[in-house]
Amino acid sequence: MISREALRKMLLEMEADRIEKTISKTDTNKFGEAICSFSNDMAAEGLPGYLIIGANDDGSIQGIDIDEQIIQTLLSFRTDGRIVPPPTMIVKKFSFDEGDLAVVEVQPSQVPPVRFKGKVCIRIGPRKGTANATEERILSEKRSTFARSFDTQPCRGSSLEDLSTDIFQLIYLPTAVDDETLKVNGREIKEQLASLKFFDLRTVCPTNAGILMFGINPRFFLPGAYVQYVKFQGEDEISDFSYEHRFDGDLTTQMREMNNFIKAQIVKKVQDKLGEEYTYSYPSSAIQELLYNAVIHRDYQSNAPIKFYEYSNRIEIINPGGLFGNARPENFPNTNDYRNPTLAEAAKNLGFINSFNVGVKRAIAALKANGNPKPKFLIDQATSFGVIIYK
Repeated sequence: MISREALRKMLLEMEADRIEKTISKTDTNKFGEAICSFSNDMAAEGLPGYLIIGANDDGSIQGIDIDEQIIQTLLSFRTDGRIVPPPTMIVKKFSFDEGDLAVVEVQPSQVPPVRFKGKVCIRIGPRKGTANATEERILSEKRSTFARSFDTQPCRGSSLEDLSTDIFQLIYLPTAVDDETLKVNGREIKEQLASLKFFDLRTVCPTNAGILMFGINPRFFLPGAYVQYVKFQGEDEISDFSYEHRFDGDLTTQMREMNNFIKAQIVKKVQDKLGEEYTYSYPSSAIQELLYNAVIHRDYQSNAPIKFYEYSNRIEIINPGGLFGNARPENFPNTNDYRNPTLAEAAKNLGFINSFNVGVKRAIAALKANGNPKPKFLIDQATSFGVIIYK
């Protein structure tokens, strides 16, 4: 985070690519647009941007009080899904004799374009606004030069014909791009896909995320891209099974089918011993959160599927790929990281997840409220992640 001395010097600088000053404590749109534009780093400086709340344009400190509510409001931009993909940012309060400042330090995103409420916000010098088609293309091409996550990399050997563009345009696009931009959208389909990280313009082929979300046959390119459900009659895999099902195909369709399946086939009413009240064997929201977590975080370079096994006394969900990035056994589930940030962004836009970094915590809370035992997380394996949910 910026030092106190460096912040003093920055206050004297004019607003430019990396600096935004405001004395408003309530203009959340302005906050979101600034964070989004710094994430996009249109000027390609590769340096953090700073939103400074409590400072005038001339650098003087207004003298406002920065309380915990303002800090929490700023921190919420990191997880609540208004900005996708989630920004990498730090919020800190600085106190001076003249008054307080709240500073948001925002790192450039490695997977641009970044959107705030469906708009790609940028700034070049004093100019602030929404990116046009050419600028979005520049951001998309910049992403492909240092794409590190597997889902943003090109799926070599695939082509536009391997995608269901109807699913993308009719179902996904309206959830990801604001109405005003859609009305004036005259871009060809490849550029529309590329601006949302589903097509790589340099290699002229879909990304792995594009194949997973809209592919006509994703398993042709990614053999392990499916969920295998099996219902066993007993408490182990040796027992007979009564039903099995494979969820494969595009994730836009399959994630909705998974949710319907959970509600219809897994969650059952259970009558108490006195025969007076009903509870549920499992809360549907918890199973949904944990299964979607597996879909979003799994390692798609593995040929193994996600195992979604239901036993007589529990459910086990096992996915290829252990904890990723900053997430480690000692800080799970308080710290999260994304192996597939574009898939997480797509799941948020489609409404399958409500916010970032809180799915596991929400599932634990739902299980507790329903009376289920505490779930057991299998987090000590390098090549897999699992959870056991007790009936």
